[in-house]
Amino acid sequence: MTLPSAPARHDRPAGDHAARCAEFRALHRPGRPLLLPNAWDHASAAALVARGHRAIGTTSLGVAAAAGLPDGTAATRAETLALAGRLRRLPALLTVDVEGGFADDPAEVAALAVELAGLGVVGINIEDGRPDGGLAAPEAVAERVAAVKAAVPDLFVNARTDAWWLGVPEPLDEGLARARAYRAAGADGVFAPGTVDPDTVRTLVAEVDAPLNVLYLPGGPGVAELGRLGVARVSTGSLLFRAALGGALSALEEVRAGAADTDGAGAPGRPTELPSYAQVQGLVEWGGEGEL
Repeated sequence: MTLPSAPARHDRPAGDHAARCAEFRALHRPGRPLLLPNAWDHASAAALVARGHRAIGTTSLGVAAAAGLPDGTAATRAETLALAGRLRRLPALLTVDVEGGFADDPAEVAALAVELAGLGVVGINIEDGRPDGGLAAPEAVAERVAAVKAAVPDLFVNARTDAWWLGVPEPLDEGLARARAYRAAGADGVFAPGTVDPDTVRTLVAEVDAPLNVLYLPGGPGVAELGRLGVARVSTGSLLFRAALGGALSALEEVRAGAADTDGAGAPGRPTELPSYAQVQGLVEWGGEGEL
């Protein structure tokens, strides 16, 4: 694992915003899906970029939990904007999870999208799940999608339906109806987390005229298999954040048991070498060369 010894600072991503949005859109190739890892802070995002990922997303759970706030309750608008501002200097295409838009008023959601685009963000996820565990009216979500597309036409709007995630009856019928409504409102892609069932995925790909995004589920189909089903984007969601927490707890238990190496690298039970202090410190000003 190496990082540049004298990293350069990027005040914001290079290139025209419309061109960057077009580049991000072009990464959504049915059959050759974009693997989109999701970060929760600057260090995790920089580490993912250093590993060669041109596009990264944010995870609302990770952003919320890191700030000591609940996810999915429209509590992290400020934290989401602050993170986008910190990530703007990374040489990456950034898409941001904005939950339900952090507002009910479509004009307020559109204003947030304009602000994010001004920070170099090329896409957003907007969902129909509500804090009470139900689904928002599809017409209301469609209005938010339409408002965002009217305000920032180039922004890639990934409309998420939580029909499977929340376990509603007949999720395929519900999910298809919502996906079509969001697409008609201008959504560029459709996100259906909670299902990787091959028959369901094939139906969504065939019936929705938009790139399909699914959430990777441990134990489920891999990226290549999902690609063969026609998926255009595979997100990791909160998986990496939760894995990082689990890794920290495992490392602590190894320390408690006296099993960890004295230099913190290559401890028993962890197949990957831990980044050094200097490498993590280097991520703060990392400019896009080398790898972690």
